[in-house]
Amino acid sequence: MSQERYEDSQLYRIRHSAAHIMAEAMLERFPEAKLAIGPPIEDGFYYDFELPRSINEEDLSWVEARMKEIVREGHDFSGREVSPDEALGFFKKQNQPYKIELINDLVAGRVDDNGKEIAKPADKITFWTQDTFTDLCRGPHVKNTRDINPDAINVTFKPPAGAYWRGDENRQQLTRIYGTAWETPEQLQEYLNLLEEARKRDHRIIGERLGLFTISPLVGKGLPLWKPYGAVLRDTLERWLRDTQIENGYLPVVTPHIGKIDLYKTSGHYPYYKDSQYAPIKVDDDEFLLKPMNCPHHIMIYKSEMRSYRDLPVRLAEFGTVYRYEQSGELNGLTRVRGFTVDDAHLFVAPNQLLDEFKKVVSLIQNIFNSLGLTDFRARVGTRDPASDKYVGEDALWDRATDAILEACEELELPYSVEAGEAAFYGPKLDFMVRDVLKREWQLGTVQVDYNLPERFDLEYVADDNTRPRPVMIHRAPFGSMERFIGILIEHFAGSFPVWLAPVQAVIIPIADRHIEYADGVAKQLKAQGIRVEVDKSKARMGAKIVHNRERHVPYMLIVGDKDAAAGAVSVRLRTDEDLGAIPVADFITMVTNNVESHSLDLK
Repeated sequence: MSQERYEDSQLYRIRHSAAHIMAEAMLERFPEAKLAIGPPIEDGFYYDFELPRSINEEDLSWVEARMKEIVREGHDFSGREVSPDEALGFFKKQNQPYKIELINDLVAGRVDDNGKEIAKPADKITFWTQDTFTDLCRGPHVKNTRDINPDAINVTFKPPAGAYWRGDENRQQLTRIYGTAWETPEQLQEYLNLLEEARKRDHRIIGERLGLFTISPLVGKGLPLWKPYGAVLRDTLERWLRDTQIENGYLPVVTPHIGKIDLYKTSGHYPYYKDSQYAPIKVDDDEFLLKPMNCPHHIMIYKSEMRSYRDLPVRLAEFGTVYRYEQSGELNGLTRVRGFTVDDAHLFVAPNQLLDEFKKVVSLIQNIFNSLGLTDFRARVGTRDPASDKYVGEDALWDRATDAILEACEELELPYSVEAGEAAFYGPKLDFMVRDVLKREWQLGTVQVDYNLPERFDLEYVADDNTRPRPVMIHRAPFGSMERFIGILIEHFAGSFPVWLAPVQAVIIPIADRHIEYADGVAKQLKAQGIRVEVDKSKARMGAKIVHNRERHVPYMLIVGDKDAAAGAVSVRLRTDEDLGAIPVADFITMVTNNVESHSLDLK
């Protein structure tokens, strides 16, 4: 469901109204509470409060019960416009400083970094009231609290969390309380079941348990350290995509982690990403930035030599690490970090090559998702928001780029939605919105058409008539952030990766110490064929070893004893606990290598 459609839905109104009802109940529980903001979100709603003390489960249970009482009482939601003075007077009397700050900002209007007006000063302020509670809000809401099913409300589905006022770490830290609301109790229960499953699949817990990654406070928040098993997983994904790209005519490049600030000023990334960039680094007489994006570096590689129309398309690919400043409260394991690696590629094409190359990129991304079992996705065409001036370039170039994306979608018969405001600042894009096994939607693959950066960097090639036209750029990243993508995969597979991705594909379990020598010999044969294998030489009993390695999600456990050694075989048990019996070592190797080469999602 697109954001635009969601905001028009009854479910959005229910959740927005439930947020107000939660604020009313919280004020009854904590009369000294200071109210911040309380919007609906994709799967529910939240409200930020400054509270006189820490909140506990008893408080949350009380608030949920009181919300249900308010709903059953049947109060109308009514909106009205008031003057700024009346609005300020109301919230001053209520001693609500955050609401006063919001009103003052509305009255002042908004300007961008260049001083250009992007929101006119408000001469009217909108209030919404239900029962005894009035809030600063634009709506929409349900007509009456009875339009909300009290048995489909829950305020404890996520723990309370910290949130800085307006995302500024130098401002007051608030308590963010989450809730959810649905149209029926059955929908709520289905959602709560998914949340419980999500807790079991939490990539931070599984990643720690499987030894995939760690985050050290001494290194810094949002900067994950890849442990050996995680590095194997990551390297396997990178090698697979790198090989696939080379087969499709991509050329590998490597670029530095910093660049002169003038590079990003030319591209427009600075100051566009200024708020999410780290402070410039002074080196001699120049200022440098930690790399926020790879594309300006790839542009300079293209520009380093004269290109002919015979050279095009030029496809430059890199697993390039970039850095963005994220608020501490927004960091989350691998899925929200401060340093991440993008499976980036930039294609420089002649205008008459654009459509064909764009379609090839889309097909490549689709094949990658299908290979990983991520088959539930939709396409979103992100275009400019006509009301915003954050985009660079001429209207004619934007129209040309948007038309190319839409034409490609039509020719590929790719179902898509068009959503204004989702474009990159330099061009429209096609995003793949993927739903995982828990039905959560993630933006993964992206393909962008860009006429503007070639213009800003004065790129050209020699055409067959000796003129110097500009190439068109295609930006694309099937995975996006490698860190985020692996975090999603961990949760999607719950740590039980397909054989080709599993950090350890087989573990050999000798029944007794006298079988270790045979186990080592089998391991040597498997390693020679590229199979990632270990021998469990611990002193634990065989049954305990099986349980331990099953909990590690190792695909194959190979039990070896006297009979296996005599027959040159291994007794194969799957992590699903299915027993395949004794299999000759050569046949087992064939089974695993065929599985890996086909990128099968099954174990057999």
